[in-house]
Amino acid sequence: MVMALHWAGVTPEQYDTVRDAVDWEEVPAAGGQVHVAWFDDEGLHVTDVWESEEAFETFFTERLAPAVQKAGITGAPETGLSPLHRRFVAPGVGGAA
Repeated sequence: MVMALHWAGVTPEQYDTVRDAVDWEEVPAAGGQVHVAWFDDEGLHVTDVWESEEAFETFFTERLAPAVQKAGITGAPETGLSPLHRRFVAPGVGGAA
């Protein structure tokens, strides 16, 4: 399952605060497979690949939402969920960057 998210107004500093609090790079979310994040003039964009919608929802409810609230991020993201057709990871690519 592919999850696409856009959260207007979220800054890189807020993202990093949440990332550090949730610690998903050291303690990966069950069912999470790929996470890519970037910013433009409108805010945060994320594309994730998850084993299932349920895995994403569990991560969001149990780990992400409390950290987002604590970081003072307001509003709600625009999200979309789609079935994964194909995933390719180039040889030698892995880990966080």
